[in-house]
Amino acid sequence: MPASLPTTDPAERGTAADTDELIARYEEEQPARRLPPRLDRFVFVWCLLVAAFVLVQVFRPLPQGSHFYLVVFLGLTLPLVFLTYRAEPLVTLRSRPTPERAEHPGRPDRPGILDWALAVLAMVVALYPVLPLPEGPLGGGGFSAFLSRQGSLLPLDIVAGVLLLVLVLEAANRTTGWVLPTAALLFFAYAWFGGLLPLEWDIAHQGLDLAQIVNSLYNEASGFFGVPLDVAATYIVLFTIYGSVLRLTGAGGFFVEFSLSLFRKSAAAPGRTVATSGFLLGTVSGSGTATAVTLGSFAWPILQRAGYPREAAGGMLAASGIGAILSPPTMGAAAFIIAEYLNVPYIQVLTWAVVPTILYYLGIFLAVEADARRFGVSRVDVRVPATLALLRRFGYHFISLGVIVLFLALDIPPFKAVVYATLTALVFALLEVLFTGHLPDSGLDRDMSSEPAAQADEGPRGGLVALGATIARALSEGVRTALPVIAVCAAAGVITSSIAKTGLAQVLSEFLVAIAGAISPNPAVLVILSAVFSAIAILVLGLAVPVTASFILAWVVIGPALISLGVAPAAVAMFIFYYAVLSEVSPPTALAAVASAAITGGKVIDTMWQACKYTLPAFLAPLAFVVTPNGAHLLLTGEPGPIVLAVVVSMLAVASLAAATGAWIRGRVNPVERVGFLLAAVLLLYLQPLSVGIGLVLLAVTLALHLLRTRKVTR
Repeated sequence: MPASLPTTDPAERGTAADTDELIARYEEEQPARRLPPRLDRFVFVWCLLVAAFVLVQVFRPLPQGSHFYLVVFLGLTLPLVFLTYRAEPLVTLRSRPTPERAEHPGRPDRPGILDWALAVLAMVVALYPVLPLPEGPLGGGGFSAFLSRQGSLLPLDIVAGVLLLVLVLEAANRTTGWVLPTAALLFFAYAWFGGLLPLEWDIAHQGLDLAQIVNSLYNEASGFFGVPLDVAATYIVLFTIYGSVLRLTGAGGFFVEFSLSLFRKSAAAPGRTVATSGFLLGTVSGSGTATAVTLGSFAWPILQRAGYPREAAGGMLAASGIGAILSPPTMGAAAFIIAEYLNVPYIQVLTWAVVPTILYYLGIFLAVEADARRFGVSRVDVRVPATLALLRRFGYHFISLGVIVLFLALDIPPFKAVVYATLTALVFALLEVLFTGHLPDSGLDRDMSSEPAAQADEGPRGGLVALGATIARALSEGVRTALPVIAVCAAAGVITSSIAKTGLAQVLSEFLVAIAGAISPNPAVLVILSAVFSAIAILVLGLAVPVTASFILAWVVIGPALISLGVAPAAVAMFIFYYAVLSEVSPPTALAAVASAAITGGKVIDTMWQACKYTLPAFLAPLAFVVTPNGAHLLLTGEPGPIVLAVVVSMLAVASLAAATGAWIRGRVNPVERVGFLLAAVLLLYLQPLSVGIGLVLLAVTLALHLLRTRKVTR
C-alpha cells in the first residue's frame, strides 16, 4: 500500500476512459506494463496458447499427472510476468506507478534486456524437471529421472531449484510488492538456519540443509507445485476466462441496467442499484477493487444527482465491490483453496457462504435506506428499459451462472463446470450475432442517464468475425489477468513448505493460544480472545499482501490455533477468508475505498470509515462462526431448526447494527440509542440462548424508546 494516501483529483473520476487506469492504479496487484503494439501481440498470442493448453488439460489431462502439468504451466506463465510487469523500487508495501509512469500512463513500456534474460531463465529452470536432457552425474534425464531423485538431488537440480526460488520471489515482488517475497525469504532462512537456534527455544528445530529445502520446494507435490499453484492452474485461470467472456459479450452492461431497472421508482434506488450491481458484476471481474471502480464509473453521477455526499457514496461503492468476492457462485481465489485444503467440493464452500452473503447485503441495503433518509436524497430518473423487457431480451446472461451452480450440484468438478458455463455464454453470444449482426453494447462505457447509442449492424459475417476476436481476447485476457495470482501462489508455496517441514505452525498456534490464555483461562473467553487476536492479525497481514496470500499465510499459522480450541475447520476457513477479503476496506490502507474516493473526489480517510460503516456486519458476523458452536449454523451446518433460528437472530443483529451505524430509523438515532443497538447486536451475534434473550429485550426496548421519542418530535 502507498506510504501516503493519494489525493483525489476530480479530473480522475467519472469517465469510462479513466476506469482501466484507476483499476490498475488501486488494484491490489501492481499495474502491468503498457507494451508496444508488436510485443503486446506477441504476449497476446502466448497467453492464447496457454489458455488453449489449460482447456485441453480439462478434458484430456496429461498422462504424466498433475505434477507434470503444474511444472509446464509454471514454465509457460512465469516468463510472462517478467515481460508484462516492471521491477519496482522497494519503497512501499504495494507500490503504485512511479511519478514518471503516472505522468505518462499511455507511453509504451518496453521490457529491457534484463527482463528478457529473466524471462528466458524462468522458462528454462521452471521446465527443467521435464526437459529431455541426457542424464548425467550432475542431473537431467527428464521428468521420471527427476522424480526418482526425490530426497537426493544432484547439483544441477539444486542450482535450478535455487534459481527458480529467486525468480518466483522476484515475480511476486513485481506483481504484489516486496512484503510477500520478504516473508518467504524469512521462512526460507528459518528452515535453513533454525537448527542453529538454542535448543531451549520453542521455535528451534533440527535444521534443514539447502538440498533438503530445495527438494521440498522443487521435487515434491508441495512448495512451488503445491495446492495454491494447483488451484491457480486448475480453477482460477478458467474462472478469469469466464469473467472475461461475460464482460466482453455484454453481461456487465446487462447486470447494470437490470439493477437500475429494479429500483427506478424509489428515492433509495441509486444506493440499492449500487449494491445489486456490485453483487452481479462480481461474477465478471472477480476483484473487489475493480468492481468498485467499474461501479463508480456509471453510478457516481447518479449518486451525485441524488444528493449523496462524496464520502458516503465512495464507502457504498467500496463495500458493494468487496461484497462481490464474498458472494457465490464465483467467489475469490481463496475460496477454491478452501475447497482443496479441506478436501470438500467447491459447492460446499458456496453453501457455507450463502447466509454470510445474505447478512452482508442485508446490512448494506439497510444502511442504504438509513442514508437515503438521513441525507434526504431525491429520486433520479435513469433511462433504462423495463425490467421484464430487459429479462426477455438479455436474461440469457443469467443462464451461464445457473449452469455453474447446476453442474456443481451434479458433482461435476468446478473446472469443468466453468468451461461448460463459458461455452453456454458463447453459444448465446453466437445467437446474438446471428440474429442482430453484432454483440450487445457493454453498457459500461456510456453515461447511464443518456440514451444508448444505436449499434451498427455489421451483418452475420462481420458479427462472427467480431465474436471470434472477442473469444480470442477473452482467452488471452483471462490468462494475463491471472498472472499476479500465479506468482503469489508459487511464492506462497515457499512459506507453506517451510512451515510444514519445520513444524512451525504448531509452535505459533500454541503461542497464540498462550497469549489469550494469559488474559483469561476461561475456555469461552479463551476462544473469544483467540478469535479477536486472529482477526486483527489477518487484517494487519492483509494490509501488505493480496487476499489470496493473506488467506494462505493465515490458514497455515492461525488456522491450527483455532482448530486446537475445538472450532470446526470449516468455520475457521470461512472466518479467515472473510477477514482476508475485508482487509481491502480496512483503514489505514483500504484499496477499494481509496479507489472509490478517486472516483467520487471524496476525502480518502472519511471514505474508508464510510466503507467500514457499510461493511460492519461482515466484520462481526465471521466472529460468530468461531466464538460459539451455534455460529456454525450460519454456514448451514446442523439441523434445520437451529439453522433457521440462527439465521433469523443474525438478521436481527445486522438490523440492529445498521441502526447503530446508520443513525437513522424513523428519525435520527441519538447516542444512547446507538449504544443500545450496538450492544444488542453483539449479544445477538453471540448466538447463545442467554445472550440472545438479553439482546432481544435490549433491541426491543431501544427500538421502542426511539419510536416514542421520534413520535413526539414529529408531532
